[in-house]
Amino acid sequence: QMTLAESGGRVVQAGDSLNLSCAASGRTFSSHVMAWFRPAPGKEREFVAAVRWATGAQYAADSVKGRFTISRDKAENTVTLQMKRLKPEDAALYSCARSNSYDTRPSSYYHWGQGTQVTVSS
Repeated sequence: QMTLAESGGRVVQAGDSLNLSCAASGRTFSSHVMAWFRPAPGKEREFVAAVRWATGAQYAADSVKGRFTISRDKAENTVTLQMKRLKPEDAALYSCARSNSYDTRPSSYYHWGQGTQVTVSS
């Protein structure tokens, strides 16, 4: 069983930058996809960004493309979400998750962390 623990969420001002981290422990996998999700109106969870563990290939939702960057550190077993030019609408509980393959649907992800709260004040 893999355990995921997010950290880094806090209160920031609009326009600020913030890094979120997701640490994986327990059973690890050599080939999988790690992603970040957040709640959205009318959806259970909204895809934010994903990274392929093996290759480092990155994917991002249109709403955050150019502002958010996802990366992984194999040695540390961590995934980082770098967020820039934050907007009030980015405020949410950000959760990281693991899947066997790339997908933007949260139902495809097997392991989830508890989340870390980001608050953006205008």
